[in-house]
Amino acid sequence: MIYDLVSGLGPWSWWILGLILLAAELAAPGVFLIWIGAAAIVVGALSLMLWNTNFWSWQIQWLLFAVLSIGFALAGRRFYAGRDQASDEPLLNRRGESLIGRTATLHEPITEGRGRIRLDDTWWPVMGPDLPAGTRVKVVTASGRDLTVEAD
Repeated sequence: MIYDLVSGLGPWSWWILGLILLAAELAAPGVFLIWIGAAAIVVGALSLMLWNTNFWSWQIQWLLFAVLSIGFALAGRRFYAGRDQASDEPLLNRRGESLIGRTATLHEPITEGRGRIRLDDTWWPVMGPDLPAGTRVKVVTASGRDLTVEAD
């Protein structure tokens, strides 16, 4: 049944496959199916020109489709990998790291290496040497949500 459909459509079957893959990329974006869809469109364009030639068998078409799919995917990956631009706020999504160097007053004393400070509108758990409440501390490192402080 599928063979009869593909045979009946001729070179247009590649175009249909390419458009289905491009539509699937729109439905579930991941910048991967676009390259396979582009390969199908290229094979479809070549099929329109070469359909009635003796050497343009289905094996050659599938081999070219596989090679173009891999080639387009690698080229696309290289193209998009070079598009990382420097941000004017590199620590925007790494809030703990953006606090390094800031000073604050201990709200809760550091006992057994743990305490709390308030920076801006957030309470932060801190680690460091035992210090009484009210001591000015400086944030020296950040690991996830935990900040390491030392007396300022």
